[in-house]
Parts: sequence; C-alpha cells; structure tokens
Amino acid sequence: ESIANIQITLAESIGVGTRGDFYDRTGALRDMIQNHALQLLTMIAMEPPSSNDADAIRDEKLKVLKSLKPFTRESVARDVLRGQYKAGTVDGKAVPGYLDEVKVPPGSACETFVALRTEVQSWRWAGVPFYLRTGKRLAARDAQIVVNFREVPHPIFPGSSRANKLVIKLQPEDGLELHLLAAKGSAQGEALSPVSLDLDFDKAFPSERVGAYERLLLDAIAGRLNLFVRSDEQEQAWRWVEPILHAWESDPSDLKTYTAGSWGPPASSAMVARDGFAWAEEQ
Repeated sequence: ESIANIQITLAESIGVGTRGDFYDRTGALRDMIQNHALQLLTMIAMEPPSSNDADAIRDEKLKVLKSLKPFTRESVARDVLRGQYKAGTVDGKAVPGYLDEVKVPPGSACETFVALRTEVQSWRWAGVPFYLRTGKRLAARDAQIVVNFREVPHPIFPGSSRANKLVIKLQPEDGLELHLLAAKGSAQGEALSPVSLDLDFDKAFPSERVGAYERLLLDAIAGRLNLFVRSDEQEQAWRWVEPILHAWESDPSDLKTYTAGSWGPPASSAMVARDGFAWAEEQ
C-alpha cells in the first residue's frame, strides 16, 4: 500500500546507425519492451521463490506475466504511446532524424520510442501502475527502475513533503539510491529536507566484478540458468504484446514525433500525469 508507482526506463542516446534495415523490421516494442523491460518488471513484481533454483525463479516470473493486465484495442489507444525521433542535438552534436538514418526506408512508420502503462493484477500490486519506457536518441543513456512511494497522508513535521523513492540504477553505472526526508536537527526545529543514500556497486564491490554479457556467458558455461528465459515465459510475453502490434497494424497514424536529445514525445509525460505522477527526471 505504500508504493505509488514503479517506473522502468531503458533509454539510449544513440540512433540506429547502420542497423537501420534491421531496426526498421523490429522497432522499440520488440527490441526492448517484450524482453528486457518485461524481464525487469517480473523481477521487481515476483513473489519470493521457494528456492534459488532456476525453475523456481522462472515459475514466479511466469506468474507475474500471466497477471499483467491484458491490452484491448481501446486500452492500447489510451495506455500505449509510440514515437519516432526527428533531427535534434545530443551531447552538443547535431544528429539526423530516424528517416535520414542509413538504410531506413523512406516514410517508415517504425517506432523508436515506446511508453506504456500497465498493472499487475494481484493482491500485492493492486492499484499500483507500472510505467515502461524505452527509446533511442533520448537525452541520456539511462537504464533504471524507480520505485516511487506514496506521500504520508498527514505530515507532522514542517519542511518538504515530497515522497520517498528508491532508484535501482542499471546503466551506465549500477547501484542503488534511496531518496528520503530527514530532520536537519538544527536549532530551527525538526524541519525536513531531502537527503539521499547512494550505493555505488563499483566502489562497494571493487574486486571480482564482471560485465553483464560476461556474466551471462559464464553462467551459460557453468549451467546456471537463473538469468535465462524459459520458453513459456517467452511465449507469455509475446502473448501480452501481441494486441499492441495488432492495434498498430490496423491504425498506423498514431505515431508521435520527438526531437532527438529530448525524453520523448510530450504525450508520454501526459500519460503519467493522468494518474497524478511524473517521470523521474520531471520530479
């Protein structure tokens, strides 16, 4: 009951480059949402497994996927947004729009940005919206999960009243940040002000650290399957995104544009604001 919403962002500041022909057949939904973003969602929302066994973990992740609120044509129009970047500036350098990238077909309607709202229909997560967002040519390379907590219903201390939040950072550096309120302890009374606790994994665990892909290769060699997706998980993930693809095929006119170097179409912010919330960079 204390969690207001959960946001999962997988942002890239780079464009499609020379992969234009491949990306145009794939798009952001298939490339990032169906696999990467949904896997992060399941790991956050899953119940504790009965053991550290790979199948025990996969069983719980599958339960989350089966509990995701299914999309209809109406809910796709309301809760899913797709966009495509146009020319802009990233890190002080002018960059071309998607339609001007190498090997991208003229007039392509391929999405380079997706933002969506969903819910996990279970007792634990009832009423907690999950916002997923991914895109290319965004303001920064940023992969993170933000758990936003609710504000206290009745503040008893003066000062700031902003809600606490937990930030799980995945890229470019991995770590944890806890943003909360604390009393200054000064002669002026118990006024609250924002403070943060920052755990940098590279500093806390400087030895025996390996990269994400290196870890997967080592796990595959050793037969550790905890981080690998089982076939029924994959099938359920595709089953969940399929109505989105069908809706887009029947109505290709709802593609928004956004300037390279921004955080996507303004409609993305409006979608979150509809629930009374905001993306992490807007808070």
